[in-house]
Amino acid sequence: MPRPHHALVGAFALAWGAVLLLRPDEGLIEPDPVDVQDYFSTDDIVRSRRFGYPQLALQFAGAALQGAALLLCVRRCRQPKAARASAPTLQAAVGGAGLTLALNLAPLPMRALARRRALAVGLATQSWRGWALDVAKGLAIDSALNGGVAVAAVTLMRRYPRCWWLLGALGSTAGAVVFTFLAPVVLDPIFNRFTVLPDGPVRGDILELSQRSGVRVGEVYRVDASRRTTAANAYVTGLGATKRVVLFDTLLESFTREETRLVVAHELGHVRHRDVARHLAHVALSAPGAMYASSVLLAALGHDPARVPVSARVLPALALSVGVASAVTGSTFGALSRRVESRADAFSLRLTGEAQPFIAFEQRIVKQNLADPDPPRWLVRVFASHPPAVERIGIARAYARGQRRS
Repeated sequence: MPRPHHALVGAFALAWGAVLLLRPDEGLIEPDPVDVQDYFSTDDIVRSRRFGYPQLALQFAGAALQGAALLLCVRRCRQPKAARASAPTLQAAVGGAGLTLALNLAPLPMRALARRRALAVGLATQSWRGWALDVAKGLAIDSALNGGVAVAAVTLMRRYPRCWWLLGALGSTAGAVVFTFLAPVVLDPIFNRFTVLPDGPVRGDILELSQRSGVRVGEVYRVDASRRTTAANAYVTGLGATKRVVLFDTLLESFTREETRLVVAHELGHVRHRDVARHLAHVALSAPGAMYASSVLLAALGHDPARVPVSARVLPALALSVGVASAVTGSTFGALSRRVESRADAFSLRLTGEAQPFIAFEQRIVKQNLADPDPPRWLVRVFASHPPAVERIGIARAYARGQRRS
């Protein structure tokens, strides 16, 4: 059995290899250098950082509380040397649901503090009662899903003690595909109301852009995001029959038609290049390394299924092992995501030919969402799934410069 750190290095290398294989090399626009002060005032920058950095610190604090709760569970559930437990399926289901509750409740105070700060600056709009109801619904769904995952994990380790990790990798990949397919029609409506975008200028723009770019969109929906936030956004979700573009009502109500066209064109770029499937491919290629590293970590914690009888008591150690391995492999995903988002930006500029509205949108979205337009490079590399606003403005400037030359 290799050492845990060797397994983690191998998992990281495999995940990074997936990034190199999947990241796009064509269709990009090299951004021009941009001085953040040319597009954002000092007050805008200071305001975003005064809000954003403490929010990030609260996220770290919540993660620390969650980690401490998990370590406590691991310590309390050290594998006994007794015979195999009776009713393992029921115990696994209850244990998985209970562990989910414990790990989600631990960081709840930090989440509440972060929400209080968002309310204070006008970014959050939902009542505390509505927020508590959403938290309860999320806990119920997560507990049910993870209870099922726990049953599958314990069953695999009992029946296939030496290769359970490989079957787990296949199962996690299949689960990600099923979740991506079903979430838009099963889970998302539990938290928000989605309505088909009605006939009008925006829908006409979408149909025109879709036809001109040769992109087929399943449907375009408006979501009532304003019930929770003043932030604006849009995204592509689903697979096959559930594929759709979703626009926040805050986007449709607060931004110009030209700016909304650019956002729609950006999302069409994701559809055109099958970026949802690309992200799932990264999961599929990274999962074997992550799950193997998890098995090595699990054995180091004294829960080797090939040597020790498996019961529901393995679940905290399994959650810790999978969490550490997933954090290592997941740290590579941002590099792929930022590249994909940059290509979608370039696609939207080429499709609409509107660089100035693109820049205006970036200026307004940063202010409305209280985002840092130019965060430290290390922060972008470690945590960001999108390029910073200054880089996206640089893409638009490079596009406009190329148009003037032509």
